[in-house]
Amino acid sequence: MPLPVRASRIPNALQPAHQVSHSVGVQQQAAQHAQPQQRVSVIAASSSSPAAEGAGEAAPAPAIASWRIPLYVFLWYAFNIIFNIINKSTLNAFPCPWFIATLQLAASAAFMVFLWVSKLQPVPQLSWGFAAALMPVALFHTIGHVSACVSFSQMAVSFTHIIKSAEPVLSVALSGPLLGQTYPLYVWMSLLPIVAGCSMSAMKEVSFAWSGFNNAMISNLGMVLRNIYSKKSMVNYKHIDGINLFGLISIASLVYCVPAAVVMESAVWPAAWQAACNKLGETGFYQMLAWGGLFYHLYNQASYMVLEQGVSPVSFSVGNTMKRVVVVVSSVIFFQNPVSALNWAGSATAILGTYLYSMASDKHAAEKKAAAAAKTA
Repeated sequence: MPLPVRASRIPNALQPAHQVSHSVGVQQQAAQHAQPQQRVSVIAASSSSPAAEGAGEAAPAPAIASWRIPLYVFLWYAFNIIFNIINKSTLNAFPCPWFIATLQLAASAAFMVFLWVSKLQPVPQLSWGFAAALMPVALFHTIGHVSACVSFSQMAVSFTHIIKSAEPVLSVALSGPLLGQTYPLYVWMSLLPIVAGCSMSAMKEVSFAWSGFNNAMISNLGMVLRNIYSKKSMVNYKHIDGINLFGLISIASLVYCVPAAVVMESAVWPAAWQAACNKLGETGFYQMLAWGGLFYHLYNQASYMVLEQGVSPVSFSVGNTMKRVVVVVSSVIFFQNPVSALNWAGSATAILGTYLYSMASDKHAAEKKAAAAAKTA
């Protein structure tokens, strides 16, 4: 079982990895006017979006046992690799992504309830106002999560991850009209390798399917809108720490996901269930579903455990970029997907683009902070 997480160092439960640096800066500025005990901003922009601006260097890291950071990074990578392999293997045998996506949310919700009941994680203090702010965010989270699962069922894991690396493009594009934020030319230029890499990968991708590509892009859009609307609607609920917020969003997402899954897929569940049991064996099929749900939660919580160790935003962004490389390579090896030289070149270019975008975003945030400080001096 992963160790419980504290609220003090997690930038945001839903923060896109390459954007963690932005939310950390926002939180540090807010902390100057808050109580002495640092609290986590609810979601400045989870997973990968420039929605949360503000930057600056991270606060000095507390003294941490030297073995914890490499251990937690290893667990983060390992859990993510295992999840992707189990998830795709389950989808191959039981091609019902709506059911599986719903089950993963339910597993994460159950895991959080266990942590709360066992007092391993503080129980969040909720209100009707928080619930009202949470539901739109949970809706976009549901869209992003389910669409990704549908895409995984239609294309190779590696190619879906490459398309998912294009999330920053939508983040920058939509943060302008929805948040009124502007970005300098070098930030926009850093997005070009992502677009070029995704295009190169698609040219020779054997598993390419327009439905899979479209669902991956819908997932990107859902996650970006989740990040943006969480920044707009949940700014007043900073007392909810990152891991609790992730659990609460998983629970709230079930309100949307369960009825939608029933409408979209329930007609095919009996036949698909029987076919999966025949292929994997009843016990084997149940185990695949259970392990998939467990590792879905574990890889998310492991990422928060890394952040809680005082890792700098830039280091975390680099770590997240390398994690995508590891997941892509491991899935290609495990599933033995045919990959051309152009596929590899496109994948490398797209992943390099996410790294360059992280660096450009950090530079822009630092410049904004310096400019703000100069005005108040």
